[in-house]
Amino acid sequence: MSDTSPQNDALELLCINTIRTLSIDAVQKANSGHPGAPMALAPAAYTLWTKIMRYNPRNPSWFNRDRFILSNGHASMLLYAMLYLTGYDLSLDDIKNFRQLKSKTPGHPENILTPGVETTTGPLGQGIMNAVGMAIAEAHLAATFNRKGHEIINHYTYAFCSDGDFMEGASHEAASLAGHLGLSKLIFLYDDNHISIEGQTEIAYTDDVKTRFEAYHWHVQDIGDNANDVGALSQAFSNARQEKDRPSIIIVRSHIGYGSPSFQDTPDAHGAPLGEDEAARTKRVYGWPEHEKFLVPENALEYMQKAVERGIRYEDEWNKQCASYRQAFPDAALQLDTALRNELPKGWDKGIPEFAPSDGPLATRSASGKVINAFAEHVPYVVGGSADLAPSNNSLIKTTDYFGKGRYENRNIAWGVREHAMCSCSSGMALHGGIRPFAATFFVFTDYARPAIRLAALMGLPVIYVMTHDSIGLGEDGPTHQPIEHLASLRAIPNLYVIRPADANEVAFAWQVALMRTTGPTMLVLTRQKLSVLDRTIYAPAEGALNGAYILSKEKGSVPDIVLLATGSEVELILKAQDNLANEGIDARVVSMPSWELFKDQSPAYRDEVLPPATTVRLAVEAGSPLGWRDWVGDAGDIMGITTFGASAPYKELFKQYGFTVDSVVLRARKLLKK
Repeated sequence: MSDTSPQNDALELLCINTIRTLSIDAVQKANSGHPGAPMALAPAAYTLWTKIMRYNPRNPSWFNRDRFILSNGHASMLLYAMLYLTGYDLSLDDIKNFRQLKSKTPGHPENILTPGVETTTGPLGQGIMNAVGMAIAEAHLAATFNRKGHEIINHYTYAFCSDGDFMEGASHEAASLAGHLGLSKLIFLYDDNHISIEGQTEIAYTDDVKTRFEAYHWHVQDIGDNANDVGALSQAFSNARQEKDRPSIIIVRSHIGYGSPSFQDTPDAHGAPLGEDEAARTKRVYGWPEHEKFLVPENALEYMQKAVERGIRYEDEWNKQCASYRQAFPDAALQLDTALRNELPKGWDKGIPEFAPSDGPLATRSASGKVINAFAEHVPYVVGGSADLAPSNNSLIKTTDYFGKGRYENRNIAWGVREHAMCSCSSGMALHGGIRPFAATFFVFTDYARPAIRLAALMGLPVIYVMTHDSIGLGEDGPTHQPIEHLASLRAIPNLYVIRPADANEVAFAWQVALMRTTGPTMLVLTRQKLSVLDRTIYAPAEGALNGAYILSKEKGSVPDIVLLATGSEVELILKAQDNLANEGIDARVVSMPSWELFKDQSPAYRDEVLPPATTVRLAVEAGSPLGWRDWVGDAGDIMGITTFGASAPYKELFKQYGFTVDSVVLRARKLLKK
């Protein structure tokens, strides 16, 4: 289709071609990147950012801004060009530094590096799930805080999506949920360019996307081969904004590498520079000086940077609304301000139970449920749910109902059997702000959610994961549900704090860590089976769990003969083993070590106090993979773990079968000392 439709005047076309040529030049200079999608989507991005979206380049974190997600994050130069041209804190030199070390323009959008980037995208499907989470957050906050005549929460979430996004199963989870919830302020633009890395998408993908999304209960517009028609694009976005009952998707047939004489509509335009000669030929098609690099016409920049003036005005108007709101509804305003600062209210921990041995035995998942309902009353911005396992996870907030269409004020989210979407949408909720999300399922099902958990750690998002049924201790469901390698694999993710409490009181402090931590995600790993509530008049206070590891039961003498370490349900074993070893004249120290990451945060002096360097004989006991424990027991120590899959049987039989008994611990400790 011609790029000179009546709706595109000369200045608009100049702006669009500036976006295209910046993308071409940046990828060419880096000798790496994806120029084709930015070349195709430049008109859509131009239309959305200059005619539709509300944002403030001078304050990228203005709360009532519209959110823009580039789910096809390989097209990152499209976003960087828009941020630079509309006046964000991104310079032309930053554009020239695309994909270089310490650049503000990395190869895929990273929210922690670049002002105006809402989320880190690249792994396909993640961005659209984040977008659904943002729309959930907007709907909940609007229902909670808006009052008649005072709609202070009122914005949209837009996402650009690709064929690759929709091939990923994650897209089904997210789109199904969004349609079910009727998230009408969620708008996707689907870049239907028919191209993937291996060739035409038809070799692997022939979905009827229109019918598919209609089946998800979305409002669908297929505008056909109008990717260059600003008028058609603008009308489609306006139509989507007018839809009040359903999320919207705009399907547009675009042409990857638009304008390239050799590479348009081919895989060659997807993931590699055009080359100097083809770049020049393409610029000639655009009517552009073919040998100019990073040319930004002054009138194009001036026109697009009018977004700054608009944005300041939008935010000023909102601030006036907020001032009026605070005067009319001071209590609600205070609650909202606290939520936006992610600040725990005074007295948030009032009522959190202190458990006594007489309360037990108690599964740590059950203790977690009691703790959730104690603090939820005082921290109203905590919102969460389970992947169809709330009764098993003990994750329901009992004072509220399920979040849903027409009842967005509620705080329990029924995610359904959608572990991946649950965790990625929770990231979107955290990115949006004003909500502290938690997500719950069985620990083994982190396999489905791991990509979302990894990105939450990369972005430093304070999402809380409540993972129950933590070991072979779940029993009869068998090896398909019994996590073996999961503790090791989750501990391997940088910036994810994994906490496996030994009893109900350690659970309470684990939740304290999770709620107070704002620089990354925290995962609570909890038992199905009941555990004794440790007698803290005999053993050290559970507050030691805040340090990641602590001396639970000290040796009798000045220096222990052996240090016994464990997490979770196995702590009870090593406590009993300590008594048996004492009867044999072996003086053992017992260390509860619920979180390696928290322990690493402590000072060297504290770590040496808990694990004295003079005592090199150490035995770690954990019903999971032994991988990683060598760091804590050293070459002279030993590890009791599991290196096979589990089995189906009652949990007590399984612990005996796999050697997790008091007698086994005593025997292993005795052999280690002789060695």
